[in-house]
Amino acid sequence: MSLLEPLNQLKIPIVGSPLFIISNPDLVLAQCLNGVVGSFPALNAREEEGEPNMLEIWLKKITEGLDKYNQKNPDNPAAPFAVNHIVHRSNVRLEKDIDICAKWNVPIWITSLGARPEVNEVAHQVNGIVLHDVINNFFAKKAIDKGADGLVAVAAGAGGHAGTLSPFALIQEIREWFEGPLLLSGSISNGGAVLAAQAMGADLAYIGSAFIATEEANADIKYKEMITNSSSEDIIYTNLFTGVHGNYLKPSITAQGLDPANLETSDASNMNFSRGTSKPKTWKDIWSSGQGISSIKNVAPAKVLIDRLKSEYKDAKNKLSK
Repeated sequence: MSLLEPLNQLKIPIVGSPLFIISNPDLVLAQCLNGVVGSFPALNAREEEGEPNMLEIWLKKITEGLDKYNQKNPDNPAAPFAVNHIVHRSNVRLEKDIDICAKWNVPIWITSLGARPEVNEVAHQVNGIVLHDVINNFFAKKAIDKGADGLVAVAAGAGGHAGTLSPFALIQEIREWFEGPLLLSGSISNGGAVLAAQAMGADLAYIGSAFIATEEANADIKYKEMITNSSSEDIIYTNLFTGVHGNYLKPSITAQGLDPANLETSDASNMNFSRGTSKPKTWKDIWSSGQGISSIKNVAPAKVLIDRLKSEYKDAKNKLSK
């Protein structure tokens, strides 16, 4: 199945990226109901011993919310949603989480930190589409060889675990051999950048940091305000906090008594997804962000952000047609 088939109802070619801790059912529903694919990491649905399974609860809320909307708006359906799975071997929840997602017929599966054929097979059994995020052409080929349907090219400037390659180079190299669904992540926070992603060969833009500063996002208000008050100069690329290189807000690092200009290096042994987190508690208030946040000026509902992106996208297309 082509990714573009279930996404042809999108008002703008955007997938909201899964934000660790931040993405929740309220944000996902706000994204989908306004024509953008919403997503969340499965690990955000925290498990508590003796309590009902939170991932089940979240999927029920999202699925029923979208079904209710679509029944009332058959000519203007909501966008589909996605669930992100960390397929790194340390994620002891993975097998259980993919079984739950299969039970709920999750339409789009986003996989990260490794490519696992068995996960792709389960997704395909329920007619799901698998997108795997990659930071270079080598990992892109491995993901497709192992059964992924599409790719998320994570270029330089993306929030969280980002790559170092220019989006021009990364998209070009992947498109030399891959004709399937391709998304681009990295510093995309306005409608013109969405159109630019398409112009260089991507099908959709993958946007994360802009959605942190929305009312629905599960983020500290100080985090949201830091996004609105920062620019690319306030972002630093380091692997200290998770063992994998990513982009983080310098002011949040300084607030923890660290010097962003003199950080130590770490390694992948710091990663531990057994409890749904990749950060030691020491780093819980060190916040990630991409470089494209200068266009985010205030905290607003997700609908307001999406409406702005739609308007900017339309304006950008009109300018090019003149």
